[in-house]
Amino acid sequence: MSGNYPLPNGDLKSLGFASKPLDNLDALIRSHIDEGRYPGAQIALARHGKLAMFRTYGDAKTDGGKQPATNETLFLLFSQTKVLTSSALWTLVEEGKLSFMDKVTEFLPEFAARGKADITLEQVMSHRGGFPSSDVTKATWTNHKKMLAEVCDFSLDWTPGTRLQYHGRAAHLTQAMVIEAVTGQDYRDVIRTRVLEPLGLANDIFVGVPEARQSRCADTYANEARDNSADFKAAGLPHSGGYATARGMAAFYQLLGHGGRLGDLRLFSPRLISYVSRNHTAEMGDIQMDGIPMHRGLGPHVRGESERIRGLGTIGAPVTFGHGGAGTSYSWADPASGVSFSYLTNRMQDDPWHSSRLDRVANLVHAAID
Repeated sequence: MSGNYPLPNGDLKSLGFASKPLDNLDALIRSHIDEGRYPGAQIALARHGKLAMFRTYGDAKTDGGKQPATNETLFLLFSQTKVLTSSALWTLVEEGKLSFMDKVTEFLPEFAARGKADITLEQVMSHRGGFPSSDVTKATWTNHKKMLAEVCDFSLDWTPGTRLQYHGRAAHLTQAMVIEAVTGQDYRDVIRTRVLEPLGLANDIFVGVPEARQSRCADTYANEARDNSADFKAAGLPHSGGYATARGMAAFYQLLGHGGRLGDLRLFSPRLISYVSRNHTAEMGDIQMDGIPMHRGLGPHVRGESERIRGLGTIGAPVTFGHGGAGTSYSWADPASGVSFSYLTNRMQDDPWHSSRLDRVANLVHAAID
């Protein structure tokens, strides 16, 4: 692939991976495709700053004739996008332009409407803001002034700070508007210039795919109609509109799993990464996630030591953290071993099958770590 991808290639043996669990993972993904669970997939595995494995499977598109997926194919990240959006906000904390404990209204005064005056960024980022059902209209995709107005008019569902409930869209729309207020720039440009370009990942991860790159995007399939339009790809919605390769996400999580450093680049301080990747919500059950304690950080969520966890693997180290994408994918870092992993697919699947396969996929990777 073109571009300045930051991870040199390594090999599984020298990086300390057992081959049998990864052979089993390969067979599992191939069986999923054979069963029609999803048309295509990508996986990438990295450790200690090197790319150990990068594989692409199946088809990127099936309508109007099959189009095979390649290593250039970009998959829709869905909610994996959330950590990218939050990482742009982390850069502003590192520059002293805001604090996680600031009230949103310090940057968006109109956000005080409908009883939201005292909500902090930390509450928003840990899904305790109190407005989980809020969203914006499609008209805001190309009009961020309208997006700001609609975000500020969000209504509360419950008292901020009193519950944990996944804010599927609202929390990161709010973060995006804070980013724009502080920087005076489009949040998509901030993500690109402050995070992706410095890391050498601007050819592998997009929040807002330019028209010239959209031919690389896999279509996304579901039981209901999915928006695979050019407008959706370009919109780069801050909660679920990113596209990436698995190797791009594995490299991003290498950075996070190594305390904000990738090679010679120090993008974040170790203490900031430690703070955003720790458990901010204790054992509070997430109403939206069947009461599972999701151990929310300020971007990713953490494995912790609960019996039940979603996406990060039952046998994963407690410090493992990452994020998933609706019915399709997961990427994570394990700071204890230096491993990062990304698994992307292009068809949404419902639970219980979706969560069950994520657990199996992650467990096979954890089992391969020597």
